[in-house]
Order: sequence, then C-alpha cells, then structure tokens
Amino acid sequence: MEQTLQYYIDILNDFIWSKLLIIMLIGGGLYFTFRTKFMQFRLFNEMIRVIRESKDRGSDSISSFQAFAISMAARVGTGNITGVALAISLGGPGAVFWMWVIAIIGSASSFIESTLAQIYKVRDHKTGGFRGGPAYYMELGLKKRWMGALFAVLITLSFGLVFNAVQSNTISVAFENSFGIDRFTLGIIMALVFAVIIFGGVKRIAKWSEWIVIVLAVIYVGTALFIVVANITKLPEVLSLIVKSAFGLEQAFGGAVGAALMNGIKRGLFSNEAGMGSAPNAAATATTSHPAKQGLIQSLGVLMDTLVICTSTAFIILFTGAYKQTGLDGIELTQAALGMQLGSWASDFLAIMIFLFAFSTLLGNYYYGETNIEFLNSKRIWVWLYRGCVLGMVLFGSVTSVQLVWNMADLFMGMMAIVNLIAITLLSKFAIAALKDYTKQKKAGLDPVFTKNSIEGLHNVECWDDSTDKN
Repeated sequence: MEQTLQYYIDILNDFIWSKLLIIMLIGGGLYFTFRTKFMQFRLFNEMIRVIRESKDRGSDSISSFQAFAISMAARVGTGNITGVALAISLGGPGAVFWMWVIAIIGSASSFIESTLAQIYKVRDHKTGGFRGGPAYYMELGLKKRWMGALFAVLITLSFGLVFNAVQSNTISVAFENSFGIDRFTLGIIMALVFAVIIFGGVKRIAKWSEWIVIVLAVIYVGTALFIVVANITKLPEVLSLIVKSAFGLEQAFGGAVGAALMNGIKRGLFSNEAGMGSAPNAAATATTSHPAKQGLIQSLGVLMDTLVICTSTAFIILFTGAYKQTGLDGIELTQAALGMQLGSWASDFLAIMIFLFAFSTLLGNYYYGETNIEFLNSKRIWVWLYRGCVLGMVLFGSVTSVQLVWNMADLFMGMMAIVNLIAITLLSKFAIAALKDYTKQKKAGLDPVFTKNSIEGLHNVECWDDSTDKN
C-alpha cells in the first residue's frame, strides 16, 4: 500500500515541480522583477534601513523585525544544511549558482505576496494584533472565499503538520547518531517544550523566533566564515568552479548542466519559499506605517536565506572536496565536510545546529497553520485541536521514517504554491501601486504612510483607515 501511494505521489511531484511549478515560479519572478523595476537591486539599501526600524518597546504589537524573524524561522531550517548538500551531490557545484539566481528572482515575488498580505490583513481581536496571508487576500482581494479556504487547508497540512514531523525527525536522527539519545525520549521533550511556547500565543512565538534565529544564524555563518578565512586562497577557485559547472564549462561536470539547473532551482525554492505563500502569513502580523515596508523586509529574508546561509553550507562542502566522495549526500555530506575542517567533534556540533535550525522552523511552521485555522473557523476549539495535532506530529516525526512524509509535503507545498502564484499575479497591480506610493513619499523626504485611499480601486480593506491608525 505504501509503495503504491509513493508511486503515485512521485508521478504527481514530477509533474508539479518539473513541468509546471518551476515554470510558474521563474516566470512569475521575472515578471515581478520587471514590473517592480528590479526592486531587489535598487532598493537593497532601503531593505536594510527598514529592518532596523524598531517598535515602541512599551507596545504589545508585533514589530516588523519580529514578523521578519517568524518568517525566517520557517525559512531557515534543515533545507539550508541538508538541502544544499543534496543539491551539490545531485547537481554538482553548479547547482549553487542556480540557487543564487532563483533567490534573486524570487525576492521580487516575495515582495509582492508580503505587501499584499499587509494590505489585506485583518485585526485579530483576540490578541489585539493582526493576522493575514494568502487566504485573506484571496478572499478579500479576489473575492474568492473558496480559493482562500483551499489554500488555508493546504498550508495547514503542509507546514503545520507534515513539515513539523520532518523537522522533528531530523532533530531526533541527528541526536541519536551523535549522542545516542533515544528518539522517543527526545520526541517527548521536544513536544513538551514546544507546547509551552505555542500555548503562550503568537507574541511568545515572536519572542522565541527573534532570539533563536539571531543566535543560530550568527553561529552557523560564523563557522562558515572561519572556514572561508582558513581556506581563503581557495575562494577564487571555488567561485570559478561554481560558475563554470553551472554552464557546463567545467570538464568534470560538463554533462550535468540540466541536473545543476534543476536541483539548484528546486532546493533554492524549497529553502527560501519565495512565492510559496508561507512568509506572507508572518508579514501580515507586523505593525508598520506602510505595507511596502514589510514587503521589502521579506525580500531581504529571501536573499539572506540563500545568499548567506545556504552559501555558507556550500562553501563548507566545496572547500573540502567532500562532495567528490561516493555514498555521501544530505546531512552526512555536510557532517563529513565539517569533520574534515574542524575535527571529529564537528558531527556533534552540527547536531546541535540542526536542533536550533529545525526547532526554530517548528515555531514558524506552527504559526502559519494557526493563522489559517482561524481563517477557516474562528471557534477556539479548532485552534486547540490543531495544537494537539501539531504536538502529535512532532512526536510522531521523531520516531518514524519520513520518506513518504517528505514526498507528501512536497506535493502539498507544490499545490499551495500554484494557488498562491495565481492569486498574487492577479493582485500584483495593488502591490506595485503600493511600491510606487512608497518610493514617491521617500523621494519627498517623508517616512511613508499608507491609507486605503492611497491606491485607486482598492476595496475590501479592513485596516489602513487613516494615517493615525495603528497599522
């Protein structure tokens, strides 16, 4: 039965990812890049400036940085370590180049979806903050409740349940291999700690995400930087290898251009999630003066995820030449590369890093499910039932094999992305208009402020009543 199910899931995944979704993601990314006049380049400095804006510490609202941290908590995970290693082992060093390309293109898609999430966000009267995302802009912007409900179901199943099982499995396997800790025992511990966080509400999620993401990113990138400095004379050679392999100019990988392209794009998309419709759920929670600010911040998140963190893993692997060894892929390849650079203790170090990355992803994934559960039904009993299912999947994932679960997650994520890309393409004119309004005010020397009257033809917007409203 499982083999039969696996067979049909593989067929569907091959069609969705290889023949449909990648074309939609690349095409959409290029379209949004041109429509926004290459905002990922011309507004990069503005992205850095906006993320440094701090909220009033006396307020209970979610700051732009905390919303950014929630989305990064979901983006930054095992895909940055395992996914990059798989891309290199299957597609060669050239896959890294195509990961860079898709991140740059995808950052424009991320701007569109996150800006739309801000425009169409709604007030969460239970918490006093905001909630929103693709389900909300599909219902309010496109006036298609059914489409929003479909997306809400897909993202809840994909991120809230299945992907959290994948993350807990990664943690438990890594700790069992490094420290001999029983996977079931670790699963119970993770579930208990996770329960304390999620029953504390989204503000506690934001607080944990803010610090966990900072700590794990600094430590991991710092380790990679140390390895780069220690091997600085090899940097030109490695960069040349990446570029030449991407176009088949490197003799050893001359026939692997297609593999490099496909694996680079797939693993890049899996890691940064640009256009998938996940990050907008976190973007909508932020209190900000203009929707474009959160769009810019989330675009920066895509670039940081791939160009900084994924590249860190790639350099660790390529400097050592571990990718040339047969029989190594995924987390084993990264562990071997770290071991060659830092010594045998590196495997234990990576297990701890995997815990930090994956646990932070649990936080972001959980919130995406909760906000969409509330979209489907506002009765609190459904949120509590969802929380119980999440904890059950964390425990389940820690003790089981997840090959089938991973493939099912890819399937749900692919369907989720298709629905979202259709929606943001149809609504993109409002996000582009918001960007024009933002840049116009910046040129006038103002701190941009948005109201629902700033864009002609904008309807069904709950927030943004006037410039004094706390948005």
